[in-house]
Formats: sequence, C-alpha cells, structure tokens
Amino acid sequence: MDIETPGASALPNDLDAFWMPFTPNRHFKQDPRIVVRAKDMHYFKPDGTAVLDGTAGLWCSNAGHCRAPIVEAIQAQAAELDFAPTFQFSHPKTFELANRLTEMAPAGLEHVFFCNSGSEAVDSALKMALAYHRLNGEASRTRFIGRARGYHGTGFGGISVGGISGNRKFYGALLPGVDHLPDTYNRDEQAFSRGEPAWGAHLADELENIVALHDASTIAAVIVEPMAGSTGVLPPPQGYLKRLAAICKRHGILLIFDEVITAFGRLGYATAAERFDVTPDLMAFAKGVTGGTVPLGGVLVSKGIFDMFQDDERPDHVIDLFHGYTYSGHPLAMAAALATLNLYRDEGLFEQARANEDAMADAAHSLKDHPLVLDIRTIGLVAAFDLVGIKDQPGKRGYEVMCRAFHDENIMIRVTADTIALSPPLIATQADLEEMIAKFRRVLDAVA
Repeated sequence: MDIETPGASALPNDLDAFWMPFTPNRHFKQDPRIVVRAKDMHYFKPDGTAVLDGTAGLWCSNAGHCRAPIVEAIQAQAAELDFAPTFQFSHPKTFELANRLTEMAPAGLEHVFFCNSGSEAVDSALKMALAYHRLNGEASRTRFIGRARGYHGTGFGGISVGGISGNRKFYGALLPGVDHLPDTYNRDEQAFSRGEPAWGAHLADELENIVALHDASTIAAVIVEPMAGSTGVLPPPQGYLKRLAAICKRHGILLIFDEVITAFGRLGYATAAERFDVTPDLMAFAKGVTGGTVPLGGVLVSKGIFDMFQDDERPDHVIDLFHGYTYSGHPLAMAAALATLNLYRDEGLFEQARANEDAMADAAHSLKDHPLVLDIRTIGLVAAFDLVGIKDQPGKRGYEVMCRAFHDENIMIRVTADTIALSPPLIATQADLEEMIAKFRRVLDAVA
C-alpha cells in the first residue's frame, strides 16, 4: 500500500544494549524488524514502507494508532498535571475513569484498582483473593487453580497460575500449591471452529476433581482467560464458563477472569463476561483500556470483596489494602483511557467488531484447504492458524512465517510456536481483513 509518509528514519547504529523480551535476540539483531511510526491501521518501516497491523500492536491498539483525540488528551494532561501520587492522595481523573469502567462492567463489579500492566493486574487480583479469604476467617484458602495453556503475564503469581512451562522452567519453584485445569482445546472434536465450539463444556467438571483432591477449604480462586489468547486463541466451549462459575460458587471459590486481551471490544463487547453472560468476582484488565498508548492495567472488584476490606471498627487512619504501585492511577494513563473509551463509544467500535466477526471468520477460514494449515479458530475479531511444523524443530515454521510476513508482505502478525494469531485493530474494515488474509496466504505459499 502506498501511503503518504514523512521522511525516512535511520536504523539505530547499535542494537546490542537492549535485551528484548520474548525475542530470540541474536537472530533479531541480524535481521531486525523495526518500525518508527504508526497511523490508524499501519506501522511504518524506517524507509517509509507501510506495514499492515494484523495484531493491534500486541493485542492492545484496539482503536488504531495515533488517534488524534487520544494523542491530544495525553498532550494536554502532560502539560497540566504530569504526576500525582495515589498513596494517600489522588486526582480527579482516577475517580472519573473508575466510574466509567464500572458503568461498562457487568453488574456487581463496582470498584476498580489501578496498576500498570496485565501482569500487575493478575498479581493484584491474586493478592486480593488471598486477603479476602483471610479477612473472611478462611485463611486456609491459599491455593490457586489456573489452566493449562493459560497465560497470565510474567509476575511470579501470573507465571505460577499460567499454563506455559517455558515461562516457568528458568525460575524454579514459584507460588506453592497451585494446580491446573486442563485446557479446553481438542483438535479432533473442535477443528475449524467458528465462535464457541460445541464440544468441551464438560471439561469444567474437572474442577470438581481438583476440589475433591485438595478440599475446597484450601482453594482461594480459579483464574482463567475467557478466551485463551497468547497460547493460540482457544475460545471457550459453549456453556463452559457458566459451568465453571457454578462450581466455584458452590464451593466458595472466587472466580477471576483475566480479560487483559478480551476486554474493550476484542470479542465484540466491552468484556468477554458480557458476551458469555458470566460475571466473575474479580476481573483483570489492561491493553485495550488505553488503546496501548500509555501503560495501564487494573482489577474490577465485586462489591462483596471490596466490602470485606471496609471494617467499621478499624481506626480511620489504618490502611485497608496493603498493595499498590507508584504509578497506579497515573494522570497520563487516566487521560488516555478516558479519551480511548470516548473513541470506542463515539465510533461504535465494539459494535463494528461484532458486525465484522463473520467477515473475519469467512476470510480466515478461506485458508482451510492450504497445505500448511492444520486448524483455524475464530471468535470476535481474532483468528488463529495452527501450521504444519518442521520435523524436530518446533516453532521454526511459525517464526519463519512471522519474519517473512514482515519483510516480504509488510504485515505484522503474532506467533506462538507454530500458531499464528491475527487480531487487527477494531477499526479494520472488511477490505482490511481481506487484505490481511491475502498477505498471509502469500506468505504461506512462499514457505510451503
């Protein structure tokens, strides 16, 4: 695509000092994939070439890039109030944003705690669950139940409840006593699914077996992504989340939804909880809340949990939650989030994503017969493709496809092992979706 762009930017002279996260650093620095500018649906390379953003940055740029209302809100806030502490002090936009978020959330989630990332949001939710049970006279409830193929960030808590062995193997023992539900994916039963697969609701019943093994009196919370995102886009089976929530309620176990990816329109709704009609006790969010412009995360908290911390007999000067971050409620993040929420509302972007779900699925499933494609899963404005791997070199096929997509077809895609995920900004048109799949097809043809 020929898009008018300012003058080209030079590559940095020395790439060695930056230790890049989740990246094979040595190979990257031999053949770097660098962008220097972004606007709407595109990034731009140093030479000015436009790169179609097939990943909304890193699942976060839901409103597209460098949107004027958000940029202007950040600029104005930086000139007015650059920082204000939220330990013992605050500023108006923290309360304004908290109210906006609780209005968007399912009924019952009436309070918001702010942090700076999805990882911090998850660890905050886990700590809240532990403290809640202690205050409730059930201090024995210290065990967490995660799920295989779950991703909950890179904090010690999130890695522990996550279901990715590669994230844990370098670090040894983390949180004690964590157990895991099985993942919800079975290719034989769910291949080439659109939306929620019909098979798999019964997998929620594995929680009953875990309860029988450990006893409910030891379990603080279950944490799941409504749709597992980073490990390959695994939509929940029909009825699975409702079944899981019912089991948690029966045994007094808190349910935590990790909606770092799924909230703010990715599945066509403000939250996945709304789409699936299941309200958790705690909901971690981040990414799309500011459209990726300023780091911000948080936890939406049920009234029952919040009220447990509000002891009428506690002296007024005593803190109720011993937890927080220097940048909780940072003014620039609050301004960015408020402007982003306005943009979602004013442009109807959640509704646009919902309207484009079938177009996304149609385009993605057009690759069903490609010889390199083993499976395709679509839901909301997300698609995942499992590719035929290279013998004895797991992940190499996916990595090669991702690199070629950037260099040869000027499209940014997301890779996890031999699975490619596409999650474009919500502003994507049907023409953008078709262009994205056409570029991806050409890459697959080139490596087949």
